[in-house]
Amino acid sequence: MNPNHLKLLKMAQSLELAGRAAEAAQAYSEFLAREPRHADTWSDFAGQLMQLGRLDEAEHACQTALRLDAGHLSAQINLGCLFMHAGSLDASESRFRAVLKAEPRRFDARLCLVECLIKKGDLDGARKALDEAYQLGPIPPAFAGLRGRHAEQWTVLGSARLERKQFEAAFSAFQNALQLNPLDFAAKANQGAVRMAQGRLEEALGMFQRLVAEHPGDERARLLLITCLARKNHPDALREEIAKAIQQKPSSFTTHRSVMGVHYFRGDWAAYRAEIARYRAFYPKSAFADFEEGCVDLLFGDMARGWKRYEGRLGIPKEVRPRRVFSEPGWDGEPFAGKTLLLWPEQGFGDTLMALRYLPAVKALGGRVLLEVQPALAALAGTCSAPDQVIPSGQPLPGFDLQASLMSLPHLFKTDLSSIPAAVPYLETPADPPHRQDLEACLAKAPGRPRIGLVWAGFPGHTLDHERSLSPSALAPLAALSGAAWFSFQVGGGEELPPLPTLTALTPWLGDFSDTAYALGHMDLLITVDTSVAHLAGALGVPTWLLLPFAPDFRWMLERRDSPWYPTFRLYRQPVYGDWASVIRQVAADLGQGL
Repeated sequence: MNPNHLKLLKMAQSLELAGRAAEAAQAYSEFLAREPRHADTWSDFAGQLMQLGRLDEAEHACQTALRLDAGHLSAQINLGCLFMHAGSLDASESRFRAVLKAEPRRFDARLCLVECLIKKGDLDGARKALDEAYQLGPIPPAFAGLRGRHAEQWTVLGSARLERKQFEAAFSAFQNALQLNPLDFAAKANQGAVRMAQGRLEEALGMFQRLVAEHPGDERARLLLITCLARKNHPDALREEIAKAIQQKPSSFTTHRSVMGVHYFRGDWAAYRAEIARYRAFYPKSAFADFEEGCVDLLFGDMARGWKRYEGRLGIPKEVRPRRVFSEPGWDGEPFAGKTLLLWPEQGFGDTLMALRYLPAVKALGGRVLLEVQPALAALAGTCSAPDQVIPSGQPLPGFDLQASLMSLPHLFKTDLSSIPAAVPYLETPADPPHRQDLEACLAKAPGRPRIGLVWAGFPGHTLDHERSLSPSALAPLAALSGAAWFSFQVGGGEELPPLPTLTALTPWLGDFSDTAYALGHMDLLITVDTSVAHLAGALGVPTWLLLPFAPDFRWMLERRDSPWYPTFRLYRQPVYGDWASVIRQVAADLGQGL
């Protein structure tokens, strides 16, 4: 090799070690222009390009390295990472496994495989891959710098287990992370979160108190302690810790958001509004504060002011809340004859289902209506006659002139309590869903008996899922009722089922919302927590008893037993925070009186 070329290569390697990726990539490029058959360098070049986000160039560099040396393991790993970034998880997994088959002690490939398996949802496979790292002995010296990442992967796995409510498996994963890195803040915090989710509040409280003592300057530790104190209903200690958190970082958005959440789920509306006012002193034009005020206005039924303030969510910085950006102007709610309007989904499935009621009113104002919805809702949304075209999210959008979020429609139509479009059904039950035959076989198990559907938990990843969901065992009092046929519509939330006789799980056959709608159409009643299935039942006009936490989502307002959004609903509310037992007793008593 030309000595000048070697000098250029060493400079590139030094720049890489110094973390100067752009300069390192340039130096590697200049070296490869002179020495194009150097496979190691093509792989190193790919690594720097990946850091810079130049992914197409990185893939070309990997493929070039592999053409020169088909067994080049680092290039295989880099290519697997590129596939993973692109969402091609099967191809990514195959690359990493091929590397580990050739060299089981390639610790970097093993950690990449774990990341891939977690993304695929194969948590047992990820656990196995991490366990194998222990079985192979100490980390090879060449990979000693990856010890911290090894601990992080255990923490990520634990977080995924926690989201799925696999509590003890999650706790164990965090413990493994701490064995590798005893100072891992996230692992310690999440162990406390596990115990809190299990209801072991005294144990969680001790963990968070120790975390605050170890990390007095970290607001996250104190905010976790505040959440635990709120759930234990220790108002004096709670006020003291909130005051400390605010004093520590008075203008912190994280502190504000956490304190707001505590006041909300405790139903302390005076403190909620006071905290908004305090935060506004630092940020008078805060879109997030507008949004918060809009939510509490709507909760109290003040829709004229609430929907206008609720639009503040669209101005929340993208760092806090992902948002769509269009070059086409926003629709102002005026007639649009001769133009094409795109309506797009902004939030969850339930929000989309709730907003579809406005489609006929939109169509009546003139032009062509394009409706973008989440793919799992596309077939069901097609039963609404108003949109001219239904587009699953992720598919190319046709041209359009105007656009609006579906959740802006209540504001655009100036919705108040007297003008909610509440006629149901506004969606139809699909005649031939994908799993119709299987569902019919399940439904046939209950001839002549009232059919009651059940959903006891929402999506685990929802920010407030711990507030709205209850354990399957909490439904045990319903077992005293004779004559009913129970059907589980529960998707996610663990494998445990309520201890009810004749319970049939429909979950294996609920492929998308068309299947769910078909099954709901054969129910006499749905009993559910606040999740998307509730909105689907409401849109179909299915009788529904909705189980609500002490501080509900804004659309259910306060104190009412009915819903102005869904006339077939009856609302059951916790009388005090966390008291699901009273709710279920009342449900059982009402069921005993007959449907």
